[in-house]
Amino acid sequence: MGVIKNNWLKRVIFNKAIIVASSVFIIAFGINTYTSAPVYNGAVSKHFDGSKFSNLLKSDKSPWDIITFFSGFMFYKQSWPGWVENDPNVVGDVVARSEALRVTFINHSSFLIQVDNLNILTDPVYSDRVSPFPWAGPKRVRLPGVAFEELPLIDVVIISHNHYDHLDIEALKKLYQRQQASEPLILAGFGNGGLFSEEGLTRYKDLDWGQSIEQGGVRFNFVESRHRSGRGISDQMKTLWGSFVMQTSMGPIYFAGDTGYGPHFSDAYEQFGEFYLSLLPIGAYEPRWFMKDIHLNPEEAVKAHIDLHSSNSLSMHFGTFQLTHEGINKPVKDLATALREYEMNSDEFRVLGFGETKTY
Repeated sequence: MGVIKNNWLKRVIFNKAIIVASSVFIIAFGINTYTSAPVYNGAVSKHFDGSKFSNLLKSDKSPWDIITFFSGFMFYKQSWPGWVENDPNVVGDVVARSEALRVTFINHSSFLIQVDNLNILTDPVYSDRVSPFPWAGPKRVRLPGVAFEELPLIDVVIISHNHYDHLDIEALKKLYQRQQASEPLILAGFGNGGLFSEEGLTRYKDLDWGQSIEQGGVRFNFVESRHRSGRGISDQMKTLWGSFVMQTSMGPIYFAGDTGYGPHFSDAYEQFGEFYLSLLPIGAYEPRWFMKDIHLNPEEAVKAHIDLHSSNSLSMHFGTFQLTHEGINKPVKDLATALREYEMNSDEFRVLGFGETKTY
């Protein structure tokens, strides 16, 4: 009898939470509209209908799905520590430039890639919260592994999509302020240039899937991924998301950004050949009913590594902001399990410490 009563009570609480979340969602529609980014206007294509972009392998979520996920977040999320100190023993020195390939993990999906004497920054995030509001939203639980002031001169910034945990506009503005007259080139998908221009960032190039640009001897290719975009309500799916393939003297390097699993990994191998290095997300994957279409879990990340025929892979998108249900250490543990199941050596698919550098 007690079990039935407890289950009934949980259901009542959960249903009330949905009602509250629905009300919050309606209010947020009015509040968040001002946070929406400028949107893309262009010709219709196989992944753009004239108004919105879409994934080639469908991964749509309804407003009700979104309400259900967020209303249950506080009930089902695992507890994260309030703060984590980075291990100072793994942090290496940052060099000005490198001919050889050096990759330093900063945090979340932010890496400093140094190769062919070019300095590349991926999805740089330095804000305390990944949210339109400084007082609400996912808050970082550790410092970036490389302080902003310690970054070398950056030549190219690649942005996979415009979610707040990947496009930190304040970090980009700080880079521009620091590098006046030598501002980095910002590369992103169609439509993102509207936000850059609005914020005074004038050196950028928007790309469609399949388009590329060369900079400093490295060719940057923007390729398909399975994800979403949007910084507010009215701009959902109205700028393009994607992954990057960097063709370097060491071989092709894959930066996934955010993505669900799909044939696009095999497609990338068919187009570019075996990858020397892949940077793949392993976190923010539970609950699977909601996240599967747009976020890899660790086993799928291993499968992506295999599909890409990657000699080396590095983990990202974990341990910095709590975005989903799983605990802070679960992605790393689940990756170790997946590597054992696929009989792979952990040196093939490594987890770097925050601030750690791997030289190839």
